[in-house]
Amino acid sequence: MSHFKPEFKVSNHQVDWNDPRLEALLRKTEDWKLDNRGAYPSQDVQVQVGWGASGARKAVLVWESDRVMVLETRFLIPQGEHVRVDRFSGEGMRTVWGIVAEGRPGFREEDKQNGVYVHWLHVA
Repeated sequence: MSHFKPEFKVSNHQVDWNDPRLEALLRKTEDWKLDNRGAYPSQDVQVQVGWGASGARKAVLVWESDRVMVLETRFLIPQGEHVRVDRFSGEGMRTVWGIVAEGRPGFREEDKQNGVYVHWLHVA
């Protein structure tokens, strides 16, 4: 027998996406510029863009989950491009492949000053 009680309840309520109060709330968030940086220890990585044997370029891994990586670069990687990400550690190198879901110039002041681009990769 378990004494664990979840702290949330599943609701059968439907969301009315046309509710004016919800629309007003969503409009307030339209200009938010969230980019998943700052809550993850950054790591220097190397990226190779495309399937070819192009030279590796420096990047910084700034956030990661199971199937998503967020990279900072000093160059733009086109949306839909295949990218190989190499991470180096004490044991060797770990390589993953991803596809750029989105890439854009950074919004932060230090991004603008340093020419930083932020890229979201879907990891294969």
